[in-house]
Amino acid sequence: MVLKIVQAGEPVLRQRARELTPEEIGSEDTRRLIQLMRDTMRDAPGVGLAAPQVGVGLRLVVIEDRAEYQAGASPADLALRERAPVAFHVLINPKLVVEDPTPMEFHEGCLSVNGLAALVARARGVRVEALDENGQPVTVSARGWYARIIQHELDHLDGTLYVDRMETRSLTTQENHRRHWLGKSTAQVRTALGLPEQTPSLPRKDPT
Repeated sequence: MVLKIVQAGEPVLRQRARELTPEEIGSEDTRRLIQLMRDTMRDAPGVGLAAPQVGVGLRLVVIEDRAEYQAGASPADLALRERAPVAFHVLINPKLVVEDPTPMEFHEGCLSVNGLAALVARARGVRVEALDENGQPVTVSARGWYARIIQHELDHLDGTLYVDRMETRSLTTQENHRRHWLGKSTAQVRTALGLPEQTPSLPRKDPT
């Protein structure tokens, strides 16, 4: 069984999700929600899913970047994005700290903005303090693509979509991204789109 992934325009995607209580974290309902979110993410497929994306306004995300998702990318492309497999894990009531603010800009999509992608700048390195599915404290340090996934999913908990951070001129359908931009560097994409060559500044984001 999988859940419906709500799309841009649903109010839940624009609302700040609330923290789970200790009682909720240990409940059967939350365990079931985590299982369903995991199955829904894998079915999509995607590398992360936040509870608001399935219509639930809770500060809960699941993340997994499987090796099979990276099979079509070249070693050079994976190295450029600093992308490697990430095992399935759960983050509850997460708090984000930017450790390396160096902006990394690549095309990014979202399961709740179906069929589109755009250039988005994200911090290269972050740290997250959170609880796992058992309510135990966890600290996650991430760089590169893993850091991008975390920032994207945690944005959902604050009612933010990648379209709020994107380079608007770069918005493309996924099909056109594959046809025209896949395999090209960000600099090449920016030049082709008539955008400045310099790396854009990151939007300010306070720890939450």
